Amino acid sequence: MKGIILAGGSGTRLLPLTATTSKQLLPIYDRQMIFYPINTLIKAGIKDILIIVSPDHSGQFLNLLGSVFLKYGVNISFMVQKVPRGLADAFILGEDFLDEDSVTMVLGDNIFEDDFTEAITSFETGGRIFALPVPDPERFGVVEFDEQRKVLSIEEKPSSPKSHFAIPGIYIFDNRVCEIAKKVRPSSRGEIEITEIHNAYLQGGSLDVKTLKGKWFDAGTFESLLEAGQFAQSKQLGKHFSSLVNKAIGEYNEEMKKIAKSLV
Repeated sequence: MKGIILAGGSGTRLLPLTATTSKQLLPIYDRQMIFYPINTLIKAGIKDILIIVSPDHSGQFLNLLGSVFLKYGVNISFMVQKVPRGLADAFILGEDFLDEDSVTMVLGDNIFEDDFTEAITSFETGGRIFALPVPDPERFGVVEFDEQRKVLSIEEKPSSPKSHFAIPGIYIFDNRVCEIAKKVRPSSRGEIEITEIHNAYLQGGSLDVKTLKGKWFDAGTFESLLEAGQFAQSKQLGKHFSSLVNKAIGEYNEEMKKIAKSLV
């Protein structure tokens, strides 16, 4: 199992904050947003992670993450996505990185209360996505269930949602996902929609959908960014991070403090 974090995009909904840095490098309480998806992957034992970034901010990601996890055996690679083409494009860009392995992809601006370790480590084949009820499902991919919780349909940002169950930004697929992604045609929005990948696995009878119980934040607006930070503080989410991640962050902080003192 390898990991991909999609951290590109222009972050226009968060201007002027994103005029000088990437959305995923903005703080969620006491640490940059990018550490949350990194923790999700490392906590599940994933040690090979590809972070897809935009050209303007690639250097900032490298400065922060280039060597912080190396001594712990975690390999972080970077790939520049020149033009955002939709979520499914990550599997095309990451094809060589994934090779023959399965993948867990997490969107860099999604903050979760749930722990995905068991869902990731128990994965064998096919596709596994997640769903939870939201008040505004028309903003997301939507899953329709029958009374036995069997998936009936999946739609991307429907004007008339068939349920209130939205698909958050974490997805687990076997290595067929790259070939499936390459066959997806751009939608009317001009994007390679990840719901097309969901539907390909669904039609093949190999899609597993698990429901979540905890809070989820799509931290792409001022309101959700603030709410995510307040929630992270109140629940002390950082204390529940992998000890490896917290140790690496702590060592990085001390190193930066020493460098700052030496320049005085």
